Amino acid sequence: MEAEKDLNQIILRGTVGGPPAFSHLSHQERFYLFPLSVERLSGNRDVLNIQLPGKLLDKMAPEVGEEVEVRGSLRTFNNRSGVGARLVITVLAEAVAPTGEPHANLLTLRGTICRLGEVRRTPLGREICDFTLAVNRRYGRSDYLPCIAWGSLAQRCAGLGVGSRLTLEGRLQSRGYTKQFPDHAEERVAYECSAMALEPEPAWAQR
Repeated sequence: MEAEKDLNQIILRGTVGGPPAFSHLSHQERFYLFPLSVERLSGNRDVLNIQLPGKLLDKMAPEVGEEVEVRGSLRTFNNRSGVGARLVITVLAEAVAPTGEPHANLLTLRGTICRLGEVRRTPLGREICDFTLAVNRRYGRSDYLPCIAWGSLAQRCAGLGVGSRLTLEGRLQSRGYTKQFPDHAEERVAYECSAMALEPEPAWAQR
């Protein structure tokens, strides 16, 4: 049997944190960015960048403070400007609508491990393993998504190898950190896919 096709989908429900601002032009279509604040069960919030095609903005312009649901997929690109994080992750919206439902951050990915770190421990003693998952798009392009697994999932992930395929369920999260330079420090935000469930693809399906 053939391997299952790659998968990249996310559902977010949260609060619009700023008005859509023009981002770029691609294939004669304008794209806009706006921040979406999504509350976790812990009470902390992830502030995620939503990439909105102009055709969606014409139908529904998100307003600051509005509760919306966004359905789409993750996109990555390398930031070569020298300002901010080197890898930028956005959510390419396919649908945006007002919602009264609780905040949610539901991510599903299926792809191939292309980089795998070793299991290590946080200062609080929790096991952690980071890896990069390559997820193919149409037209021969791929997104390389930084992922992180904790506890027993970290051990399970470490037992896999580069080239292994898996399905991940979790959330897209934001994390602030301080980048130190010789003459100054800069506050930055990193984005990563936090795994809550992992399902490796059977070896026979990867042949």
